[in-house]
Parts: sequence; C-alpha cells; structure tokens
Amino acid sequence: MTRLYKNIFILTGAGISAESGLSTFRSENGLWNNHRVEDVATIEAYYRNQDFVHQFYNDMRPELFAAKPNPAHLAITKLQKEYPADNISVVTQNVDTLHEKAGNNNVYHIHGQINQIVCMHCGHVFETWGDITSEDSCPKCGTTAMLKPNIVFFGESLLYMDVVDRLLSKCDLFISVGTSGVIYPAAGFVQIAKAYGADTFEFNMETTSNNYLFDKHIYGPAGTTLPQFVDELIKAAK
Repeated sequence: MTRLYKNIFILTGAGISAESGLSTFRSENGLWNNHRVEDVATIEAYYRNQDFVHQFYNDMRPELFAAKPNPAHLAITKLQKEYPADNISVVTQNVDTLHEKAGNNNVYHIHGQINQIVCMHCGHVFETWGDITSEDSCPKCGTTAMLKPNIVFFGESLLYMDVVDRLLSKCDLFISVGTSGVIYPAAGFVQIAKAYGADTFEFNMETTSNNYLFDKHIYGPAGTTLPQFVDELIKAAK
C-alpha cells in the first residue's frame, strides 16, 4: 500500500461487536433476541404496546453497557490517532457504544443508539442507560408516553444519511468490517465509494453477497486482521 489516503470511510456491522461477546441480535430466522422483529422493531409495535417495546430495550441495555471494545475497535482509534489522513470516519450499523468506549472519533450510528431516547412529540434526544416506560415524560417538553428508543425501526429513515453521502463522495479508502453485505442501503455504500474512485477493503469471517465490489478481501477475526492492516497502513505512510 503506497497510496496515501486522505479520507477514510469505515463501515462496521454486527461482526465487529460479536468479538466483544455481543450477539448479532437478528438471526437468520428473523428473530431479534428471541422476539419477532414485528413486535419490537416497528413503529406499529411501539404504538400498539409501548411498555412491551420499552421492556425489550430495557433488558438489552445492561449487556451493551457492560460490553468492552475489542482489538478491532482499538485499531480504529490507533488509525485515527496515527495515520496522517484529513478525515477518518466510522459509520456503524450497530446500536452499541463500543466505538465510543474504544475512543473512536467521528462515529455515526445510522441505526441509532441503545443509550439514546427520542421524544416523538418534540424530537428531543437524550442519553440514558436506565429503564424507560410509557409513564416517563420528555425532559424538554414534558410530554408523557411519547418517548421512544432512538433505534431506527423498520420502515423509518436511517440517521445521518446526509453526512454519509458527503463522506462517501470524498473517501479514497473504504473499509468494511463485519457487515453482511445484505442490508441496504448500507450494503450499497461500497458501490458508491468505488464509483468515486476509492480503494475498497472488506474484513469478514466469510464471503459476503457484495464481495465482488471490494478490491481486497481479508478473512478472519477482525480483532486479529484489522490491527495488522492498520499497522501496515501506518507504516506505509511514514
């Protein structure tokens, strides 16, 4: 790698969190933590039974709060600190905060965050690791029974897409870590980056459905392969 990259776009998915002991939540049979996604991850379910939906995410928070970042997350921190790029951003599909715990900067959670709540009345977003119920009120507008986990439910628009579009248009290195390449629009980010001339690298345990869009595939645990890649990238820039 002799090219000096100026704008690096890192896309992460469930695979990077799995190495910290977190489940991928949504399994092949369509269940999310043993619940039907239609019951816990749609706006219809939220309005139908708020307390049931809240309890699902209340139960999830302790596990995600206790989770520790792994070497793959820490490698991103090292890259951001030591590589002479103008910008290195992380766009994650994960709702955990492992990137932040590892010290990553410029992190954009396009599917939301488990430790954030949004008021459906006024749009105020606040952070908490505590439990939320339908009886709680918004700390800004005071409205009761309108708080929702700031998780992008099925049918809702992804967050930060204006930022993502701008970052993709400028990136010259696109790195995908632990993503399936199945869920759109994230699965199409690599194609956009490639159209703008970016080099594309994929880190995964197995072949993905959009692997043909990547210039190089690096298979194995990201906690092992990504730190090695980062060290090589930093060394080549010196």
